[in-house]
Amino acid sequence: MAINGIDGIALTKLDVLDGLERLKICVGYDTDGARLDHLPAGLKAQSQIRPIYEEIEAGPAATRGARSFRDLPAEAVKYVRRIEELIGASVALLGTSPERDDMVVMRDPFQD
Repeated sequence: MAINGIDGIALTKLDVLDGLERLKICVGYDTDGARLDHLPAGLKAQSQIRPIYEEIEAGPAATRGARSFRDLPAEAVKYVRRIEELIGASVALLGTSPERDDMVVMRDPFQD
């Protein structure tokens, strides 16, 4: 269990990444040569940082309308798993289009 008891998230709008060749994931911030793993709270501190990105291959495969995890392209699966690893929580729900029915239920967020 992570900070504040969060153990799962809803990751939505996966479909807006369709067609991108590479994805950038912010994994930290550089401030005068020091690395932070969180966004500083203050505006002054935020104005003096530089994001550190990790890039992963995305590819042209489409996720739009997928309703099961096995329907997702390998690149999308890799992206979701990397997000889970970075935040220390699992993706419970995965939205793949603006339609309500296009939701991959990875696990029931209301079950223990």
